[in-house]
Amino acid sequence: MTEVRVNASGAYDILIGNNLLDSCGELCAQAVKPCKTCIVSDDTVAALYLERAEKSLKSAGFETVSFVFPHGEGSKTMDTIINIVEFLAENRLTRTDCLIALGGGVVGDMCGFAAAIYLRGIKFIQIPTTLLSAVDSSVGGKTGVDLRAGKNLAGAFHQPSLVICDYSTLDTLPDETFADGCAEVIKYGVINDRNFFFKLDGGIKEQIEEVIADCVRNKRDVVEEDEFESGKRQLLNLGHTIGHAIELCSNLEISHGSAVAIGMVIVMRAAVKYGICPAEDLEALISMLEKHGLPTSCTFTAKQLAAVATADKKRKGNDITLVIPHSIGDTRLCKLPISELENFINKGL
Repeated sequence: MTEVRVNASGAYDILIGNNLLDSCGELCAQAVKPCKTCIVSDDTVAALYLERAEKSLKSAGFETVSFVFPHGEGSKTMDTIINIVEFLAENRLTRTDCLIALGGGVVGDMCGFAAAIYLRGIKFIQIPTTLLSAVDSSVGGKTGVDLRAGKNLAGAFHQPSLVICDYSTLDTLPDETFADGCAEVIKYGVINDRNFFFKLDGGIKEQIEEVIADCVRNKRDVVEEDEFESGKRQLLNLGHTIGHAIELCSNLEISHGSAVAIGMVIVMRAAVKYGICPAEDLEALISMLEKHGLPTSCTFTAKQLAAVATADKKRKGNDITLVIPHSIGDTRLCKLPISELENFINKGL
């Protein structure tokens, strides 16, 4: 088992290992005193893992209730959040109790946001069951829900008390869902770790514990320096502004990971055309994404994508901050006037 310590506004451990779910109760009890806990999950994950998690938690002295909602981005709404916090109140969870997110990125974001606002904040623990949530969304304390105008436009920073990453749960993922996580893994290499990027030529599944640990350490370092995303942490949004627009233009039919993959290609191709990124790095990115089963293009126009992207939370007044690759391993923040966004995307397409 690999352990990574995060020292943010709240310090916590990330535990990465095989078959940790059956001992999750014992591990949770080392971070949170046994109490009443609500396991938040979706119907897909609950059918696979909820019973095992409950059994382990109860054997460690926790009292458990569970809230299960329909899987998918379509459930990531304020209506679901209201239902969760009403359920917590009905079951009389107190400030000394905690929530446990058992699932992927949607579950973790929703559970974390509910924990942030219920009784003005209670503890929560992340048990990610997808590669995407293991390497990205379960770490760093960003929580939130989607609004009609865009993704993750409501939320809070709320650090977990513990993250338990049992990568045996990844064995039940459909190939396309595993690929979604690969997009976030590849993203870390493009942002600031060229050696890590090319290490992925050896395969992600083949070195899964090491890959997850490298990604988590990478994100840990950024979060510790800029927890509330006022500077360097914005680099982690590589591909996300345009990626979120792609998701919304597709009515969520294009998954988050696939959209981020396409978004990374668009911004890097634009950077190549502006003469600030080598063309061979774009070719390397496209090759790496395709090797891991990810798309690299979409059919939407620059006008369509820009119209949606202008509602992104990274917009400030008449400007929007984009993450621009100067090479694989070197990305920088660039403030772009909203009036130039469509042309920038057009170059990337």
